Amino acid sequence: MKPNIFDISTKELSQDAFITWLLQWADIANETYDKNLNKCGSEFVTTLIKKNHSYFNEQIKNVRAGRQWENIDVWAEVNDKYLIIIEDKTYTKQHSGQLAKYKSIAEKWCEGQKYEKPICVYLKTGNESQQSLKKVIKEGFEIYNRQEFVTLLNNHDLKNDIYNDFKTRLNRIEQLNHKWETKVIKDWNGNDWQGFFQFLENKINLIGWDFVNNQNGGFWNAVLNWHYWDIYPVYLQTEEYKLCFKISTDPDEPVVMPENVTRSGIRNKLSRLILNSAKEKNISTIRRPDRFGNGKYMTVAIVDAENWLGDREKIINKEQVAERLLSYKSFLLETIK
Repeated sequence: MKPNIFDISTKELSQDAFITWLLQWADIANETYDKNLNKCGSEFVTTLIKKNHSYFNEQIKNVRAGRQWENIDVWAEVNDKYLIIIEDKTYTKQHSGQLAKYKSIAEKWCEGQKYEKPICVYLKTGNESQQSLKKVIKEGFEIYNRQEFVTLLNNHDLKNDIYNDFKTRLNRIEQLNHKWETKVIKDWNGNDWQGFFQFLENKINLIGWDFVNNQNGGFWNAVLNWHYWDIYPVYLQTEEYKLCFKISTDPDEPVVMPENVTRSGIRNKLSRLILNSAKEKNISTIRRPDRFGNGKYMTVAIVDAENWLGDREKIINKEQVAERLLSYKSFLLETIK
């Protein structure tokens, strides 16, 4: 494979640098050096401004852009009128109230400069659940995702190594996100689970999905529902190849356990309820776990991969899987009502 600088330098700081570089090219003075790169940069700036100002149709003239102002990843002043701030993410997510802080800093600066309100952008080239992105939007940031960036870059055929290296890598990441549809299930990796979960989000409205880190190396999971059985949240969760019926006794949910009730006791009661209901309905695919846990989140019943995801030696039938998941969800809701 042809050496690619962005395959070597994979950190968010390298992506920050490319974004800043592309923004700087939008300045009309740089048309002299590379007219096509200036055009692409201008389109990039215009698209970002339109996230907040849909009516925007000004010519991009002056652009000053840089990195790490007040810990903001990337910033750009445009036409002495607009400030764009970008929180750039590859595979990490927002944390520690950073978005609210950055938005406040930008708003105060714009007031002092008599600029329009800042355009706050959350630029994401990795994957993130819709549930997580909704929280970003609530913080006043607009989403600019990988698909939008890929489309922009692919619309411009430029003879520039930096540009083409970044475009090649981003296209490769996007392609990996769709391999799960043509790959044998047993060979799935993190990229495949994420692509699959994105399909499910649009098909059956997941509560959310993410990577769960634990002492065994972690796993990719998706939560299908969040309903209550008495005071306890009860839900279906995929844990890669397993589909698990689970219960939460986490005080943070919040769940206040009665003094005369133990986690194991409530776990066993729900497990019996689900297994007995499955037996009554002649659903033979729901079974008891190999062993029970006793933590805040406990599995009370399981469906093995071949009974919901399909034969691991074959390619997934995604529509059939979505239907199966909906049927197991309906079964759970009927059981706990």
